[in-house]
Amino acid sequence: MFLHIGGNVVIPAKNIIAIFDIDNTTVSKDTRDFLKIAEEEGFVEAISPDLPKSFIITEVDKKSKIYLSPISSTTLLKRSLYVKNMSKKKKIFD
Repeated sequence: MFLHIGGNVVIPAKNIIAIFDIDNTTVSKDTRDFLKIAEEEGFVEAISPDLPKSFIITEVDKKSKIYLSPISSTTLLKRSLYVKNMSKKKKIFD
């Protein structure tokens, strides 16, 4: 299953490591430093010109990528739970 994270970007749900609220987590200097270093090393992709509300850490083939999303972490959580429930229902009907 896939998760729409904003703009025209969808990612496989199985690749998601974590979803964070940007306002709550960037209070910490460690998180700000982490995002700064990730951006300098080319791991960060802003998917919209809008201000980011969340960031999503993913991994594909042992390579990390961080998406800055204009969608709140709460909304992304709800979407991911919906995707997870749809996946369970699909298994019942297969």
